[in-house]
Amino acid sequence: MLDVKLIRENPSLIKDSLKKRGMDSNQIDEFLEIDVNWKKIKQETEELRAERNKTSIKINEAKKQGKSIEDLIKKTKEIPLLIQEKEQELNKLETRREEILENLPNIIDKSVPVGDATKNKVINVFGKPKKFKFPVKGHEELLLNLDCLNMEKAAKVAGARFYYLKRDLVKLNLAIINFALDYLNKKGFILMQPPYMLNRNSLKGALPLAAFEETIYKIHDEDLYLIGTAEHALNAYNFDEVINANDLPMRFAGFSPCFRKEAGAHGKDTKGIFRVHQFEKIEQFVFCKPENAWKEFDLILNNSKELLKQIGIPFRFIVLASGDTGRVPTKTIDFEGWFPSQKAYRELGSCSNCLDYQARRSNIKYEDKGVRNFVYTLNNTAIATERMIACIVENNQEKDGSITIPKVLQKYMGIKKIVPVKKEIKKIVKKKKKKR
Repeated sequence: MLDVKLIRENPSLIKDSLKKRGMDSNQIDEFLEIDVNWKKIKQETEELRAERNKTSIKINEAKKQGKSIEDLIKKTKEIPLLIQEKEQELNKLETRREEILENLPNIIDKSVPVGDATKNKVINVFGKPKKFKFPVKGHEELLLNLDCLNMEKAAKVAGARFYYLKRDLVKLNLAIINFALDYLNKKGFILMQPPYMLNRNSLKGALPLAAFEETIYKIHDEDLYLIGTAEHALNAYNFDEVINANDLPMRFAGFSPCFRKEAGAHGKDTKGIFRVHQFEKIEQFVFCKPENAWKEFDLILNNSKELLKQIGIPFRFIVLASGDTGRVPTKTIDFEGWFPSQKAYRELGSCSNCLDYQARRSNIKYEDKGVRNFVYTLNNTAIATERMIACIVENNQEKDGSITIPKVLQKYMGIKKIVPVKKEIKKIVKKKKKKR
């Protein structure tokens, strides 16, 4: 949520940011008009209440002095009706005022390229795509052939975009999770496994719910939503609280499943486990002082870089343009992995600085020498495992359909390759014959 004072004092800044996002800036004029009327009627209502109290005092004094109170009594009957009218008008203005305020996006940072997704800017490229000496396959085909994935049975029992992970793919998923958690734990991040559901009030603290409600799963007849990311639950950890300045920065590594109503109208994204309704993710989340936010941004972005480098896939960093930046961040850098079957880089995660946008919505402050201010929040997808699995599988495929496990993950899995099931059976048979 934006600072109301900022909107009042510098509306051109907010309008300019909205235009950069390709959004309607007229809503700022509407907000300011409503805000003026809201303040005016609020003051009038308070004056009427004060007048009602004064009239009551005058009635008591007149009674003591034996004076007529007929006109005063008439006034006491009129004032409540006037207050009621003012309150009704005030409620209407407040509702619309809060609606606009809650749905205004964050201010776009000056360093962000202006325009739609075509203006996204590549800032770093790491590693080179491998040259295969055989026709490459997509991750879905590879995993189906290895009997490590079943989409059909999942679709039958849960619907499209769900899946069964099988065999060594389950171990690979857990290996990625444990690798990321171990890395961030060594970096001093507090490991967190948050609630997988949040109530509406907590969720609204992290994002403009009206703009995202269609993408989030709601629990029927309950004030609960399945989380789309651990970010929202980690933000809620300090909801409506004051943090001691000495405890900042607070750095969390949150592990959770994520549930999203992904649209999936992106060609090949409809296949496999790249764009699904359920996946696991390790999320970096930071509460910090305003002056340290960009330093923390670089820190969590560097953590992602090191994790991806160790896994050994080609990837790149991209600054999202203003029209492609989400409503909550002031700036976002996406990291994209190389997918050989598509001959393209695809999004694996992102790093965002949200300034005090979430803190204002959630009323999270810090106190330093008796002075209270809103904290700044930052988030970063350390690793989203299903997308990472898809990327690892495609980049590490062998001619026979087996998958070489990245060295950094081998100690977690206890194997160096995922091989076809038939070959596994043959190896077991050979070992038994040798024993005889």
